[in-house]
Amino acid sequence: MSESHKIKTPQKNTISRRKFIKNSSILLGGISIVPRHVLGKGFTAPSDKINVGFIGLGKQGGILAKKFLSNTDVQIVAGAEVWLPKQEWFKGVVEKLYAEKRGVNTYRGVETYTNYQDLMARKELDAVVIATPDHWHAIQSIDAMNAGKDVYCEKPMVNTIKEGRAMVKALKKNKSVLQVGSMQRSWGRFKKAKEIVESGKLGKIKKVIVNVGDPARPYDLPAEKLPQGIDWNLWCGPAPLLPYNKILAPKIVEGYPRWRYYREVAGGVLADWGTHMFDIVQWCLGMDHTGPVTYVPPQDPKAVRGLKMYYENGVEMVHEDFGRHWGVRFIGEDGSMDVSRKYLETNPSSIISGYKINMEALFKDNGNHYQDWIDAIKSRKQPICDVETGHRSASICSIANIAYELNETLHWNPHKEKFKRNRKANKMRIRKSRKF
Repeated sequence: MSESHKIKTPQKNTISRRKFIKNSSILLGGISIVPRHVLGKGFTAPSDKINVGFIGLGKQGGILAKKFLSNTDVQIVAGAEVWLPKQEWFKGVVEKLYAEKRGVNTYRGVETYTNYQDLMARKELDAVVIATPDHWHAIQSIDAMNAGKDVYCEKPMVNTIKEGRAMVKALKKNKSVLQVGSMQRSWGRFKKAKEIVESGKLGKIKKVIVNVGDPARPYDLPAEKLPQGIDWNLWCGPAPLLPYNKILAPKIVEGYPRWRYYREVAGGVLADWGTHMFDIVQWCLGMDHTGPVTYVPPQDPKAVRGLKMYYENGVEMVHEDFGRHWGVRFIGEDGSMDVSRKYLETNPSSIISGYKINMEALFKDNGNHYQDWIDAIKSRKQPICDVETGHRSASICSIANIAYELNETLHWNPHKEKFKRNRKANKMRIRKSRKF
């Protein structure tokens, strides 16, 4: 990671702002006594608000903006995006929602930028939401923390192992608050799954099957004419300067773009969904600060399923399709459990029926992963999916991709974060950044 990408913004203004928020009940003075009804519909006292900027204003940025707009103590003030049409789209969406929320005809108050560093130079900005492609996450998160901002970073938190550890160090150095967008930890069905595993009702867990998508593949799309309104050099950033193709980065915000598939900028669907489902395994097994120590790929070098992973305590985790789309199957000595966004079932069924769960209510409970971050900013405590957690879940995806690519058994030391006796694999813990 190039030092040229780091922001050296002094932190004293942000730190005083943090103290101001934390001690607001004592220090707000005249501002705090302004009744909320005086400020009008949809307003909160200025001292209660967290000023947030968004980096990455495409599909996911828009989704997250709507999530955060439901939190009245957040004020979205700015956004950064290399696509000019997406800047305009995001600004329009946010300002329209603010106008509707406040019962006015128009609202103006969201500034947009092409370079995210211009956004982060704003002193009144308390925090940033990063929803860019994966290859940008680490650089932008570290720059933000060095600039005194707190961070909400989309999953997978990083694209390489060493980037993850660098983010952990940056957080400790700056005393930042970081939430990873692995929001399943806030959902009721996954909380209940964790409770069931920890209760011992499945017996000792022997094996876990995780069904997520394919490993990353090399970029192979044909070059197309670069459309107007995009800084393609900045989109590629630290990654190789790839030939433009609309499948990689479409101009119009519709479905999810497919940059997630390609090794140069992401970790494949294995990482895109793995940091949801492997993350649930880590959480339920109490492995948030470690991970599997042995990775055994399938014999067929072309296989995209079949990787076996073993924890130090002997639990086996397999990347395999068990016939129920993306999800996790826990297999214990006394029973099994399947969990995903669409189901939570045990075998025997008596295990879960004993909880007398209202399934309809449980599946409506998606918690509030976003307010959890905001609350953490105010308390200065880490949120439910913190930087170390995000790093460890992303590491599993990175190592899985390396194992599939090299097609050889890997022995991983999760304490030293090194492969044993494998120079080639160790070199793949980081990728050389392009100068741009």
